[in-house]
Formats: sequence, structure tokens, C-alpha cells
Amino acid sequence: MSSSPDKLVYMANQIGKFFHSQGHDRAVQGISEHIWKFWDPRMRKQIFAHLDAGGTGLDPDVRDALQKLKQQA
Repeated sequence: MSSSPDKLVYMANQIGKFFHSQGHDRAVQGISEHIWKFWDPRMRKQIFAHLDAGGTGLDPDVRDALQKLKQQA
């Protein structure tokens, strides 16, 4: 599945909104776990490339979750 960065940003931010009420640390953990479990590796590669290019449009919790996930990958 190939998705545009805008669609991936939207999807990641939707996941972030779901976890936002749990506070920063739990949200970051939940977002990173969700993306690891349910996103195709190609989607993760694309969102990491977007993050490396500045991560325009990513919510702060999502940005932190992606940074954490990228370090673990």
C-alpha cells in the first residue's frame, strides 16, 4: 500500500487523537505500539521519511511516538 504523506499524517494524527486524553507518555507509547502493530512496513518507512523531512503537520505526541518507534526499528 502506497500512501501520500498527507494521508499518512492524517492517519497518524487520528491515532494520536485517540490516545491524547491519556497524557503525553501513555499517548506516545500507545501511538507507537499501534503504528508498529497495524501499519505495513512500507507505510512506516514513508512516515519516517516524512518525519526526517521535517514532519510537517504531525501533532507533537505523534511526532514523539514516531521518533521513539524509529529509534527502536
